Amino acid sequence: MKAGQVSILHFDNARIRAGVEEHILVLLRGLDRSYFRLLLACTPELAEALGPDVPGDVEVIPLRLEGIQDLAGAWRLARLLRERRPDVVHSHLFQASRLASPVAWLCGVPLVVETPHLREKWRKGWLKGNFAIDRLVGRAVDYYIAVSEANARYLISEKRLPERKIVTIQNGGDLTRFDSAHIPPGGMRQSLDFGEKDPVLVVLARLEPQKGHEVLLRALPAVARKFPSVRLVCVGEGALRAELEAMARYLGIESNARFVGYQSSPADWLALADISVLPSHFEGLPIAAIESLAMAKPMVATDVDGTSEVVINGKTGLTVPPDRPEPLADAVCLLLGDAELRQRLGQAGREWVLGRFSQERQVRMTAELYRRALGRTAEGLEPAKSVRDHGVRSGVPTAGPLGGGK
Repeated sequence: MKAGQVSILHFDNARIRAGVEEHILVLLRGLDRSYFRLLLACTPELAEALGPDVPGDVEVIPLRLEGIQDLAGAWRLARLLRERRPDVVHSHLFQASRLASPVAWLCGVPLVVETPHLREKWRKGWLKGNFAIDRLVGRAVDYYIAVSEANARYLISEKRLPERKIVTIQNGGDLTRFDSAHIPPGGMRQSLDFGEKDPVLVVLARLEPQKGHEVLLRALPAVARKFPSVRLVCVGEGALRAELEAMARYLGIESNARFVGYQSSPADWLALADISVLPSHFEGLPIAAIESLAMAKPMVATDVDGTSEVVINGKTGLTVPPDRPEPLADAVCLLLGDAELRQRLGQAGREWVLGRFSQERQVRMTAELYRRALGRTAEGLEPAKSVRDHGVRSGVPTAGPLGGGK
């Protein structure tokens, strides 16, 4: 480690690769090595899934925390923090933060950060739904990064986390990978048994309850009645695959739907699409929406949380209420029947995301948060000191250059 560098340990307790992990990869690739040294602690399964996509100079440390009762895992994390002495522990999703943030605080890590990423709509009931544990764990967290303006409102108004700790940094993507002139690889349609003129819908999303694939499958018969040759491609893996495939058979749309699993080149699949669809029940700020619009592919998406900050109804795509197959089918049919509208929305969407959702912007704002919170600047990196020792939060705002998401 170079003298004066800031050492950052990202922690992710997930076992599968999804949008959160793409967010982390953006930071691991983009943070300036002149100022930062990067480590990633994650489950062995995730380390394998990320594989060579993690930059070679990032130390990957297999580590699993099974729950708050996993004292052995907490001890392994504490030993890791004592050995590596990171300046920052940055956890992703509350399930990781509730384990790692208190350990980091107890170990005296100068700066503890959590990116919650999304609304936890699944949390119901008195115990899980009142967020008391979040506020308790939050005493060990110095800053929360909200990935969208809607996510920030959720953290403040529903979780009731301190507003002074919330910084909004909208997700960004590597937009250089998504060229509107990109064409799908030769033979791709034939390999899927698609005709040359079959209209194609593409969903880039994990096959998990959050993403709402079952709503789209219920909408597809109505779409197929107007467009019999319509084809749906679900790109992603997850726990619901067998259930969704069975549902497609039950609905009589098995010949219209394809489940192709995880794919490493989303641009190829978006190039195949006439329309992309994101029928989620809840989101933070979906990278799939950014990628779709960067390819100038119009999107039909549910009007949830940060999605509507990317997909602007009638301007960069169409939004519909969540969990409603009929409006979803109507919006898809509207776009399939109007090539001029598809082109207009797609082009406007591309211009929108190129101007607001680049990975460079996300990386720059995150780096600025780290440096300011530690009392450092790009010009001179003094030795790290805990933000708790400063007595104030180093003047990092929750609006404006760091927090406004503008």
